[in-house]
Amino acid sequence: MPDFFDQRLTPPRRGQGMRMQVSAGIAALRDAPRPDAEMVTQALHGETVTLFSEAGEFGLVQMERDRYVGWTLMDALSAPVSEPTHWVSALRTYAYSRPHLKSAPYGLISMGSAVTVTGEENGFFQTTRGGWLTSGHVQPIDTRFDDPADVALRFLHAPYLWGGCESLGLDCTGLTRAAFLSCGVVLPRDSDMQFAWSGEAVDDWNAPGALKRNDLVFWKGHVGIMLDDKMLLHANGHHMAVAKEPLLMAIPRIAKEYGEPIGARRIDISKERERTPGWLAPR
Repeated sequence: MPDFFDQRLTPPRRGQGMRMQVSAGIAALRDAPRPDAEMVTQALHGETVTLFSEAGEFGLVQMERDRYVGWTLMDALSAPVSEPTHWVSALRTYAYSRPHLKSAPYGLISMGSAVTVTGEENGFFQTTRGGWLTSGHVQPIDTRFDDPADVALRFLHAPYLWGGCESLGLDCTGLTRAAFLSCGVVLPRDSDMQFAWSGEAVDDWNAPGALKRNDLVFWKGHVGIMLDDKMLLHANGHHMAVAKEPLLMAIPRIAKEYGEPIGARRIDISKERERTPGWLAPR
């Protein structure tokens, strides 16, 4: 079981650090200050991090949302931090240089990204760091969806990417985290943490009809979300994409790599929404 002071969640150097914000469309966090190092997670546009040290073009940061630690390019960060007013609710959207669909795009911003809206014109929102976004693709920061499985289905066929957290590439926990975040529930980054710290155990989960929509089914190193009592949706390396398939068909195949499922968890959205979970509370 992961510990609160897990190495993945604890920067090697304690200290005040500097609070910064992701200004790039996406920021890769790596396990070493090298461009070819393993990507351990991603920080979305507008997310806040604490910078502890620098090594060349990289900075060692800890994400505020889930406490994950990694090295990211300093060019992806900026200061000071702008408090978000809205979030991107579309799967992904372009940020434009002007409030017009024919203007030059700066790049893509993915679902869950946080933005600070400073003005509105011609059906576009002006933001402090993301340029102009079409207003139909963002929601006020306190407006959330109600069905994680429905959100997860929007990622169907998105490519699998180890450490990924967005529709252009994500892994199994990147999918479940994105789905629940859009409903106002923060999940930890990795599957062992989600299994240990999220929701309540589903007793006799493998009994007929025991599972429900939005239940999370876990293996040692993998997780998927149930669309109903039979159908599983998950980002996985077998399909190299987000795929849906009957759970009873997935179990024997996944067992060859991860063993049998270790359990299922059920998260009460109404109870957990906008609540700071115990694993994230200051110690």
